[in-house]
Amino acid sequence: MKKKLAYYDGLYGDNDFKRKTNYIFLELIETRTKGFDWVIKPHFHAHLYQIFLVESGDVLLENSEKSLSLQIPCILVIPPNTIHGFLYSKNVKGHILTISDSVFDKIFSNASDLVVEFETLKYIILSPNLYEQIQLLFTEINEELFTKKINKELMLHALLCRLFIYIHRLILNHGNHLIKDTNQSLQYYRKFMQLVKAADRQKTIPAYAKELNITAVHLNRICNEVRGKSALSLVQEHLIEQAKNYLLHTSYSISEIAYLLNFEYPNYFARLFKKLNGVSPKAYRTKL
Repeated sequence: MKKKLAYYDGLYGDNDFKRKTNYIFLELIETRTKGFDWVIKPHFHAHLYQIFLVESGDVLLENSEKSLSLQIPCILVIPPNTIHGFLYSKNVKGHILTISDSVFDKIFSNASDLVVEFETLKYIILSPNLYEQIQLLFTEINEELFTKKINKELMLHALLCRLFIYIHRLILNHGNHLIKDTNQSLQYYRKFMQLVKAADRQKTIPAYAKELNITAVHLNRICNEVRGKSALSLVQEHLIEQAKNYLLHTSYSISEIAYLLNFEYPNYFARLFKKLNGVSPKAYRTKL
């Protein structure tokens, strides 16, 4: 079996990160990279979008088996399940904005054209004027993120909406210097997870494999190679993440949530939830 690809639930090097459905974070590029001697090895995040806004310095991007020296200033949008690594010069300046895929999906639930656009890595070389405009948005996001204000989440979502729409328009007007991901296993895995997220009912693993034109055995091998987990485990994790949103943001009962997620028996749903989270659905809702 091939070696599992380097994967992080959270930011690079954070092995203790607890997955959050509303995760938003902004930091300077140099803050994290300095601790790794300016080298970020190729890796991917299954549930995070990252936007790199690079102001100055030298940056070498590694994506699968390719590498590219970025022209500065630039903006780089890396969607979930996309391999990326960096070699930075010590004088690099810029920002990294990270948001969970659940935040992205919530903001753009009715913008399928934009969602599709950001399924692949985007790299845009910026003029000084364009860089300044995006930098202003980053400044607003930073201020909102790290100060206590009323309706903070709504404002952050509004700012993120503006940012992604602005980048989308840049792509349409200025093009995208795309580096394609050549890792076939990761391509299958990415498509599988897109099918899981888009499904309006539970499906069997053979059904998903058929949609991908591969066998169920092959699909399981891919999932184990990429994430070290079976395809069924990944489907179950997705369902439980949906359940968390229902528990936190609705008044549905545990049984109603189980049926909404197409579990035949509420008791099985409760057992699976506790197995993956360490607490029952009721205890999770009470705690948070």
